[in-house]
Amino acid sequence: MATSPCSSSGVSSSSSSGLGADAGLEIRTRSVEQTLVPLVSQITTLINHKDKPKRSDKTLQAIQRVGQAVNLAVGRFVTVGEAIANENHELKEEMSVACIEARRAGETIAQLTDVASLDHPESDSHITIFTDKTGVVKAARLLLSSVTKVLVLADRIVIKQIITSRNKVLATMEQLEKVSSFQEFVQIFSQFGNEMVEFAHLTGDRQNDLKDEKKKARMAASRAVLEKCTMMLLTASKTCLRHPDCESARINKDGVFHRMRLALEQVIEIVTDSRPNGENEMAPISIYSGIKEFKNKVEGLRENLYFLSKENLSTMLEVILEHTEDFTDSAYTSHEHREHILELSKQAKMELEQLVSVWMQAQNQKTKDLMEDLEVAILKTCQCMNELKREVHGAATSLAADLLKYHTDHMVLKALKITGVEGNLEAVAEYTCKLSEQKEQLVEMCRLLRHVSGTEPLEITCIHAEDTFQVTGPQIISAVETLALHPSSKIAKENLEVFCEAWESQLSDMSMLLREINDVFEGRRGEKRVYLSLPRPGKHNANLKALKPVKLDTEEQAKIAKLGLELHLLTSEVDSETEKWEDQENEIVQHGQGMSSMAYSMYLFTRGEGLLKTTQDLFHQAEIFATEGMKLASAFQAFSDQIHDDDKPLLLLEAEKLIPMCKQLQITAKASVQGKSAIFTKVDACIQKTRNVMTLLCQLLPLCSKLMRKNKAGNGYLKPAPPWREDRIRTGTNAHAPERRAETFGIKSLENHVTNMTFLESK
Repeated sequence: MATSPCSSSGVSSSSSSGLGADAGLEIRTRSVEQTLVPLVSQITTLINHKDKPKRSDKTLQAIQRVGQAVNLAVGRFVTVGEAIANENHELKEEMSVACIEARRAGETIAQLTDVASLDHPESDSHITIFTDKTGVVKAARLLLSSVTKVLVLADRIVIKQIITSRNKVLATMEQLEKVSSFQEFVQIFSQFGNEMVEFAHLTGDRQNDLKDEKKKARMAASRAVLEKCTMMLLTASKTCLRHPDCESARINKDGVFHRMRLALEQVIEIVTDSRPNGENEMAPISIYSGIKEFKNKVEGLRENLYFLSKENLSTMLEVILEHTEDFTDSAYTSHEHREHILELSKQAKMELEQLVSVWMQAQNQKTKDLMEDLEVAILKTCQCMNELKREVHGAATSLAADLLKYHTDHMVLKALKITGVEGNLEAVAEYTCKLSEQKEQLVEMCRLLRHVSGTEPLEITCIHAEDTFQVTGPQIISAVETLALHPSSKIAKENLEVFCEAWESQLSDMSMLLREINDVFEGRRGEKRVYLSLPRPGKHNANLKALKPVKLDTEEQAKIAKLGLELHLLTSEVDSETEKWEDQENEIVQHGQGMSSMAYSMYLFTRGEGLLKTTQDLFHQAEIFATEGMKLASAFQAFSDQIHDDDKPLLLLEAEKLIPMCKQLQITAKASVQGKSAIFTKVDACIQKTRNVMTLLCQLLPLCSKLMRKNKAGNGYLKPAPPWREDRIRTGTNAHAPERRAETFGIKSLENHVTNMTFLESK
């Protein structure tokens, strides 16, 4: 794994005490970071104890208990680390060194805090925390460094599992490419299905564990490609086997295999944080991000007149205006929008010239009048950039809305299906030209939307959509050409249907993406996490046809529309509450935002929109929502342990309701049902239970926020952080499966009492 300065908030929180983990270790996952947080808090509390002339027996006993608890926890932690080392020889040397350092540091802390039995703990005859504070800091630093090293090394096992799983998928894909008989294909595809399910689970857990939202979005996009391509691979391969001499069938199949390989490669790049041939990842440059950075620099002149040059500012504006040419040069931008963008670009140059003039004068002579003139120039420049941003947003979103509305009837796809079955090659050629034109329009739409998406994850989603249209268009053309040449072929017809469904699905996703972009622009929603994890079919079940999920019909959607609307209102309320928190990295905020995002996806499902396409997707989302709710319950409990306030019993009373509600939702989501009526009843129950949980959150979040403010203001009493829970890291044994022992370790977050993301935990 690549190394760079440690960016963990858990580690950096100790800086005030001179603590810090090894700067060469970068923590990329939440599970590693959150496992360290309580250890850092406990040691920081220990080191930052107030040096009072007189110490009570209670204080001395508390200090000794903390030291012993840390040592005991480290001992158990190291035992697991040593077991990992024994099972993974390539890590053995590094892991063993880190374990020895951790054990030594834990023992040192226990010795230095062994003060409860001493009459004079500050006497020179016995070195303690009171006489050798430097020694404690040194031991604490060594402990954090070595524990972090063990966790990061252990994380390599998870990465290794994903790489191994990818390699198995690739090897089976190579076999599928070479098969020449249906019987052999069916046998190998069954194995491939199992391997894809395993890969989906591993990468889904990793996606949810990533700290970097940009990487998380890229992972979601790659996994979405793999999900859709799995069915494409099935039908394209069967078509090629049925018509082995058909060139268009071969091109169609090759395209699917190529796209799957690219997606698999991107997953590994994200997981290992590497690029092929050592090349750097090029971050997409958008008008929004350019304007945001430019405005920050301009507004920074209020504080410092000398922190950047006028050339630097001029260059930034030039880059932004170059990107506006994507709009003014586009054949799909309306004349009105084009004229306004050109006008605002010209105005932006004039405002910057005026700003630079006043700025240069203010550098030479800082008078009150000049500073007022500078403020006016800053405001006018920023206002002009805001208007430019609004104009390009309007141009991109109005184009997108018009195109999506125009193509909603899928007339070209319907015509291709009909002419393909008729074997009418001339009509097929006519409609493939129309599809190519449609593809160019949609690709241009995605490029323009990327400029105004507002967040990096949404930018990545736009790039993914552009790639999907670019690739799927030609694949539909090769599929329909095959059908036109073999109009009686059922498999060629089914293959065309699969590719058309992928096109229609991407158009549907664009409608949701457009709403999200508008929501971000209007400030209704912030950076919502995207949950694109693949639905999890039954264990060892590779029969894809048996897993065909169910969609709600129009009548059923109408019945749950009211319930969905209630859910939408609750997500807005939860978002509003979480945005009030100063610390956006707080566990309670993170889990609350995640649950709100999932509830919002479920609301979109009730409208027949969004990423949850089927009832199976909804049930899987409900399970993850319930799991996140139980994590939030643990976070509420940890928060309540640190406070002493009259409202604490009320917080505990309400928080205790959360776990049984989430368990009930999990039971409902996992329940097996058959028949249309029973499935709809289950959908209704899942959404109702989700609504009830969100209602409870709307009560708990304001209460927590109030208690947090009271404690910060000094009106309440905040206890020291609870001891580091050594049982965050466990190991399991399986005497019947020694060959799988290397896979029994996984990372588990501090708050993650329930199953799902495994690491150092037996499967």
